[in-house]
Amino acid sequence: MLKKIPPIITPELMKIMMEMGHGDEIVFADGNFPSAAYAKRLVRCDGHTVTELLEAILPFFPLDTYAQHSVGLMSVVPGDPVVPTIWDEYKQVIATYDGKEAKIEFVERFEFYERAKKAYAIVSTSESALYANIILKKGVVVD
Repeated sequence: MLKKIPPIITPELMKIMMEMGHGDEIVFADGNFPSAAYAKRLVRCDGHTVTELLEAILPFFPLDTYAQHSVGLMSVVPGDPVVPTIWDEYKQVIATYDGKEAKIEFVERFEFYERAKKAYAIVSTSESALYANIILKKGVVVD
């Protein structure tokens, strides 16, 4: 145990975030996402939601301020009537910890899968909301 590190952040997840460099991407995947099939590095965070994990990691994880988009969300498939209200939660959490509105892009489903294959890691969660997958692009720490 360490002081001030939320216990939801597993040692493996902390190691992955520490290893990542500027521009590397990490995917936080919902429970329906085929994480094991696409991950170069898979971190399991069963029993937790994506929002809980974002709240835990964003105090430590800088988003890329140089990229056009530092956050990617899986677009709703055309014709699917789902309205992903979880995106509003993500925007609020990001604004709280990043201090500004997130630079979000919406990524077509199969393009999202391709980006996930190339991501530094995928964090598999028990998130039950549909279209709850999110890509974060790591930035730099400036003190």
